[in-house]
Amino acid sequence: MTQLHDLHQRGFASDNYSGIHPEILAAITAANGAHQIAYGDDVYTARLQQVFARHFGEGTLAFPVFNGTGANVTGLQSMLPRWGAVICAATAHIHNDEGGAPEGVGGFKLLPIVTPDGKLTPALIDQEAWGWGDEHRAQPLVVSITQSTELGTVYTVDEVRAIADHAHSHGMTLHMDGARISNAAASLGVPLAAFTSEAGVDVLSFGGTKNGMMLGECIVVLNPAASVGLKYLRKSNMQLASKMRFISAQLIALLDGDLWLRNASHANKMAARLRGAVERGQADGALTGISFTQATQANAIFAVLPPGVADRLRESFRFYDWNPATGEVRWMCGFDTTEDDIDAFVAALSQELVSA
Repeated sequence: MTQLHDLHQRGFASDNYSGIHPEILAAITAANGAHQIAYGDDVYTARLQQVFARHFGEGTLAFPVFNGTGANVTGLQSMLPRWGAVICAATAHIHNDEGGAPEGVGGFKLLPIVTPDGKLTPALIDQEAWGWGDEHRAQPLVVSITQSTELGTVYTVDEVRAIADHAHSHGMTLHMDGARISNAAASLGVPLAAFTSEAGVDVLSFGGTKNGMMLGECIVVLNPAASVGLKYLRKSNMQLASKMRFISAQLIALLDGDLWLRNASHANKMAARLRGAVERGQADGALTGISFTQATQANAIFAVLPPGVADRLRESFRFYDWNPATGEVRWMCGFDTTEDDIDAFVAALSQELVSA
């Protein structure tokens, strides 16, 4: 096949824009050939259970799926009756970026809460944690948090534990959208279990696509009592892969060693480098008119640019508007972002600011 894309094209729109990490490509190749039982009864998916148990504790159950929306919808659906509702941040991916699938496909109500930084707290949760026994209100039975959040912030271990304890005290369970869970662990400098199973999370979506995989995520059940019917829901939600060994092999390559942490740490480091370069430019007067709206704790940077600068800069580097009304943009770094990418982007930004 003829290569269709420009190998020199780089951007900061999303960590989904990157290719596949070479070690994961090698794992797919290693899992190829001969025959393996379909639909998850293969040796790779069996091995994956052991790998997840090592990271999250004995009794952990792993259900590979195709994508993050499928992981979130199916995992949450397994935690809820038909009359259940999920409390989440207003910025949550399940609320803003999954095309209504949680409510349309999952059949449960979302109860979003406005937050300043993408993070819920026990006090914020109480805005929607009420009405149990009222047949006119969808029953709040799950709290869902995102780690790291859609605003690039990270829950500390103590913050997750406080939310888990609060949710459990009200008879609710805790779900974690971990699309960028590896970036959060790298930011905190703790094992994955520290802010998940050990902190009281019941079910999580483990993200791999943004961290070097070709495709695939995983629903991880940390508390089997909190999840019912995943074996059946995964199929009915069209998330049961026939050739599951190739999703499992990627997750094994990511998690059996330290690739997950190397990739995430690098992405975080590049985001810190980009923000640091802009801040230094602000200090010496070369990059004026820029302000940051969120702390850079993982691999995302949120900034406000002067009018017109974003559109001109996007002619060379893709990135997304976050709030067009205010000029806020999002810059994402990935496992394959290089120092040269950062330097070229900052140089182009400086040029556009001068033109403005």
